[in-house]
Amino acid sequence: MQNYKVTISYDGHYFEGFQTQNRPGSRTVQDELIKVVSKIAKTKIKVIGASRTDAGVHANGQVINFIFPFDLNEKAILMGMNSQLPTDILVKKVEKVPINFNARHSSHRKRYLYRVSTSKFIDPFKRFYTGHYFWNLDTNKIQEALPDLIGEHDFSSFAASGNQTATTIRTVTKAELKIFPKNNELLFTFEGNAFLYNQIRIMVGVLLEIGNGTRPVHDIIRLIKIKDRQQARFTAPASGLYLDEVYYESMD
Repeated sequence: MQNYKVTISYDGHYFEGFQTQNRPGSRTVQDELIKVVSKIAKTKIKVIGASRTDAGVHANGQVINFIFPFDLNEKAILMGMNSQLPTDILVKKVEKVPINFNARHSSHRKRYLYRVSTSKFIDPFKRFYTGHYFWNLDTNKIQEALPDLIGEHDFSSFAASGNQTATTIRTVTKAELKIFPKNNELLFTFEGNAFLYNQIRIMVGVLLEIGNGTRPVHDIIRLIKIKDRQQARFTAPASGLYLDEVYYESMD
């Protein structure tokens, strides 16, 4: 028995999310992975993902793990998977890990990116890979608001109705914005111990409304206090969200 930790990237546009849907005709990243890994192992293999990304959400550094009934070297796993996976999924790295490693439960921090296109019209080459926001933005206001997200808070106002976690308390350790005027793009970076269902997309929606002047600069403080999802309003599109990296304690 050998446990493998595998880092993958994928284009989420043609998937109904990472997690198996148990619905006829649905296409998910997890289903594609199970199909290929089980074929290599010649038996049904369970695949565990670090994050259950939604339909249309992408990944640069999603992490999965699976336990094989026999031991293969890392290169054989990488080559075997990439030769059979569809072209919108890529295995980037394979590592042998202890049998108790779990891609989801062993993680202690995640980093997400959110790309916003600020062009007046939708760029056909960005439409599946950015969120589009063409209204005027004062990015100085957004920069001033970002620190209000940092720390341990009850993020009830930033959790979509499908959230099923036991607690809505989360810790955000990084909230940053980079501006790329030549590309008409904004790039948000968020890191934290975990995130609620649609939390990042709702946070981005609130920040964009702050930049547009339809919210006060420090409205995040009010939203955290009142714990009312309806007050947060706008959810940014899935197309701009990327799971960028999942962090684990050293297993040496």
